[in-house]
Amino acid sequence: MAEPTTTRWWRQTLSLGEHGARAAWRTVRSRRTVSVLALVAVTIVGVLIGVALGGRTVTEVGPFHAEFQLSPSVSGDTTVEIPPLGSLHFDSHDGPTRLTLQLGSLDQARVQEMIDDPRGIVRASETVVDDVVDGIVRLGFGGLGAGVLGAMLLSALVYRNVRRVAWSGGLALTILAASLGIGAATFRTTAVEEPRYEGLLVNAPALVGDVQRIADDWERYAQQLQGMIANISLLYTTVSTLPVFEPDEELTRVMHVADLHLNPNAWPVMQTVAEQYDVDFIIDSGDIVDWGTGQESAYVEPISDFDVPYVFVRGNHDSEAVTQAAVAAQPNAIVLDDDIVTLNGLTVAGIGDPRFTPDQRTDPFLDDPDITRQRVIDSGAHLAETIRRHPHPVHIAAVHDPLAALELDGAVSYVLAGHAHERRVGPVVEAAENGEAELGPGDTMLMVQGSTGGAGLRGLEGEHPRPLALSVLYFDDQQRLVAYDDIEVGGHGLSEVSLQRHIVEQPAADEATEPAELMDLFRSPTPEPIPTP
Repeated sequence: MAEPTTTRWWRQTLSLGEHGARAAWRTVRSRRTVSVLALVAVTIVGVLIGVALGGRTVTEVGPFHAEFQLSPSVSGDTTVEIPPLGSLHFDSHDGPTRLTLQLGSLDQARVQEMIDDPRGIVRASETVVDDVVDGIVRLGFGGLGAGVLGAMLLSALVYRNVRRVAWSGGLALTILAASLGIGAATFRTTAVEEPRYEGLLVNAPALVGDVQRIADDWERYAQQLQGMIANISLLYTTVSTLPVFEPDEELTRVMHVADLHLNPNAWPVMQTVAEQYDVDFIIDSGDIVDWGTGQESAYVEPISDFDVPYVFVRGNHDSEAVTQAAVAAQPNAIVLDDDIVTLNGLTVAGIGDPRFTPDQRTDPFLDDPDITRQRVIDSGAHLAETIRRHPHPVHIAAVHDPLAALELDGAVSYVLAGHAHERRVGPVVEAAENGEAELGPGDTMLMVQGSTGGAGLRGLEGEHPRPLALSVLYFDDQQRLVAYDDIEVGGHGLSEVSLQRHIVEQPAADEATEPAELMDLFRSPTPEPIPTP
């Protein structure tokens, strides 16, 4: 029978004497230390692998599909990633774990519910905190389990010893519990007040301004919108009975909009006007979104709700690869980018803005205003050349920036533009270096639209919010503009709907007639349903 290893070791030790016994003990202790350190190393590697693979969870945060993830870190902190806009970083806690929250795609059903419900945005903001806390709790338990399991599996592969696997699992549990505990104990709720921005979000504080005030104004405006839409119908009924001009069925009616800037309330106003006026098609002069990102693409889907063609030219806030493609995907949309189309006897040419400057940084030429200005003018010249090569007369040119109209003077009868967020009508407008407008000679009428989206969130920052502006243009069978209606729905938080009808004398444009009874019609602090006369 073989002698046990321990007995053999002690027998050899006694034969070596006291000095040999000490040396042998040091050897055993060193081996144990190395064995313990190896077990710790295997456990830590297993924890890192387990957390990397399983330390994440997906949940709903407001209208977003969000992913929570744990990762090792020297300084702790929390990162909120909003691709492709950038990220926010918070000094939220200490310890060796970092929390990352990535906002992914939008849940279109939940977004639509928020838009339809006047308190939808407020209600969503109230539940966001609970959504985040629920996600963090789920992430904590999931990361704990994934880390322990990863350590035990790696230990089993390395040692193939049940006892060491159990030790590795216990050690992993201790490491993870301590890390998460340090993070929870040092959590600072005030960190959310001082985020650090990266990417396009660097401009977020300046663009958004006072968030609470914006939310309050938005809620008031949304509550009053239905009353204002009802007033649009009554305005149309009233103005149609005026003796100075009575639109007939032979006229082609074109609705001109621009600069929606992600305002969801612009769509119901546009839909009401399109139905009430029975428009033949719509021309959008661009800046339909704010950032040109994929997340904003869902905003353009209401285009398909219109029963008429929707002609679109890209603005400087619209991405060619993303926004323009999303608009083109709508079944009734017609994207013009150095293209020409004929609708209801009217031939329309259009070109997108050559810039892409959602954050006023993206365009490489922004540091040189002269180059930027000339690029816009050159785009108009390029479209003018396309128009002159066309075998048939072109009646309307659609651009985003009025600067592009300089080279279109004389090439078409009418140029429709946006960008300025201010209504202007007259001969081709030449923008001076200070940004003010100067009228120049020419045979082309330039019609610059105000912002149909009330300038988006920017429109809420001033003392007098911008109204939602759009127009309906009337063309006769000779493709001449005979009249146009300018419609304004009071700015965010206001209750005002106004319509001005302008008669265009033929053959030259003249000052519009503005019946006094239309100027201040339906201006009241709280709109009420008004019976149609």
